[in-house]
Amino acid sequence: MKLNIWRCSVACVALSVGVGASSAAWAQDDGDDDAITLKEVLNPYILVNADRSAETIALQDYTGSATLIREGDLTLRQTRNIEDVLRDVPGVAVSSVAGQTQLRLRGSEANHVLVLVDGIEVSDPFGGEFDIGTLQAEIGSRIEVLRGPQSALYGSDAIGGVVAYESGTDDGAAGFVEAGTHNTINGAARLGTSGERWTASLSGVVVSTDGEPNARDGMRDIGRDSYTLSAKGDVWLSDVVTLRAAARYILTQGLFNDQDFNSFPVAAPTFGLVIDSPETRFENEAVYALAGLKVATLDGAWTHDLSGQIADIRRDSFGPFGRSFGSKGERLKASYVSALSADVHSVTFAADWERERFQNTDPFGFAFTGKRQIENVGLSGEYRFNGERIDLSAAIRHDFNDRFADATTFRLGAAFNATDTTRIHANYGTGIKNPGFYELFGFVDGRFIGNEDLTPEKSESWEIGLTQSLANDALNVTVTYFDANLEDEIFTSFPAPDFIATPANSAEVSQREGVEVSARAQIGPQVALDAAYTWLNAEENGVAEVRRPSHIASAVLTWTAPSGNASANLTVRHNGATDDVAFLDPSFIPTRVRLDDFTLVNLNARYKITDTIEVFGRVENLLDETYEQVFSFVSPGRSAIVGVSVSL
Repeated sequence: MKLNIWRCSVACVALSVGVGASSAAWAQDDGDDDAITLKEVLNPYILVNADRSAETIALQDYTGSATLIREGDLTLRQTRNIEDVLRDVPGVAVSSVAGQTQLRLRGSEANHVLVLVDGIEVSDPFGGEFDIGTLQAEIGSRIEVLRGPQSALYGSDAIGGVVAYESGTDDGAAGFVEAGTHNTINGAARLGTSGERWTASLSGVVVSTDGEPNARDGMRDIGRDSYTLSAKGDVWLSDVVTLRAAARYILTQGLFNDQDFNSFPVAAPTFGLVIDSPETRFENEAVYALAGLKVATLDGAWTHDLSGQIADIRRDSFGPFGRSFGSKGERLKASYVSALSADVHSVTFAADWERERFQNTDPFGFAFTGKRQIENVGLSGEYRFNGERIDLSAAIRHDFNDRFADATTFRLGAAFNATDTTRIHANYGTGIKNPGFYELFGFVDGRFIGNEDLTPEKSESWEIGLTQSLANDALNVTVTYFDANLEDEIFTSFPAPDFIATPANSAEVSQREGVEVSARAQIGPQVALDAAYTWLNAEENGVAEVRRPSHIASAVLTWTAPSGNASANLTVRHNGATDDVAFLDPSFIPTRVRLDDFTLVNLNARYKITDTIEVFGRVENLLDETYEQVFSFVSPGRSAIVGVSVSL
């Protein structure tokens, strides 16, 4: 299998030779005058997903909190897993185990974050969240992170915010192949081309590693193989009519270890801990597709966009005796968006129809395995004013749901350029999150009983922030305070007399507040620093929410040679201590445990041999830190990678 993966990776690089013209995102033209400066770095970023109009918004005009991770950022940091670079975004917490990586924004639950990939909702309808660990960085891709409630635009799933991933579209070809410790072999290729009235791109990624043990004192390596194939394109049928399409296939196969829940005849000392579990593995497969038609009228001032999309996700796990768990989720969605712009004013109207189907395919029949579906219709509208010094936004949405009560959400935002170097922004918004399938109908082995009487979770939050430019744009700092309340939070209870886990809506209000700080600075002509820090206080009834560190920080120091032929990058990421839940007793009543803080250091460098060929290398977890993101699941230690990339 490794030989085939190696051949596939080499072929990916070979494919990129002799087609098109492009260059590495961080590379510059020869000459000392072209060194990267912060002025260039801070040129107005463009957001694509900050509203529903499909028109771009300059980051400097956005009234909320957003972070844009550009193609160059991903290239410089040699990002392979999107989850890694999201750790550098303020307000983001990531927890990862084999087969499931969760993403939380501002202390939200993982299923409160809407993830879009090329405009497609990619969350698993069964669990209500997206495994961000299955999203590999493609060549030329970019990421937008919108923090704070976005339900007024996007409906359920967006209480915490939106993470939008966009694959590359530029003409040309590029590819890389790399290999390293733990028998790791990765490769990627992208081909983009265009004609007078069309564009098209094709991208593929292969990630493979034998991995390391993830049980304490374990000996079994936990490896995985992941394959991604994506394509998208546009066709201009006329000056006013455009067709677009996008499709993506993801297959992830890997090993995992079970926790020891064997209590016969007595519970072992390892009860509740991860232990080596031979022959346990998982397979996740997903197909996504979108097609749309856009019509521009009034010289492009009034646009109409009609689209349809599908997500089909299958998840299975296997043990020594065959398949041990499975689920299926399917989403069909149709949307119509009409946007009208006139000078500094813009109005957007959107209508969405969505049907989600789910099924627990548990082979043992301990849980409900019938098919269920939920339909929802959402109507939303937004007004934006982008003046010279003042920006305003207001959005409202009403959802009609065939299972839950109808809901209305809204969002108000304002920003003011107090001076040429000082900007103040404030937002207030509400959000909803509908219960997921397993919460309503139960889970895999009969230890988790569903509750069909659950109601949607509801939130309201506000924020206020300040952006300050200093030293003639050499330093830019943004500080934001946020406060959020979550009502009817779905939690797991253990009611007497059987003490079997079942979900319920909490009568208490879950409170979340925090401070986000981000900074970008130019330290001399060749060195830039990006830094982020988050302080978070997330509690329910005075008890800290789990897997939400109070302190998260990162710093990324980047050096580029004056000629642009070389670069080096040092990344330091700190995750503060946090609480988690453990089941250390056969009663399965949870115990709270404390996970230690940890600091990860990554170092990478690249050198441009010719205009089209680069060599690169990196060391991840340079200090070989031993840490756990989830109780008793040990995360990977030090690894080293070297590779070569080609761009034409």
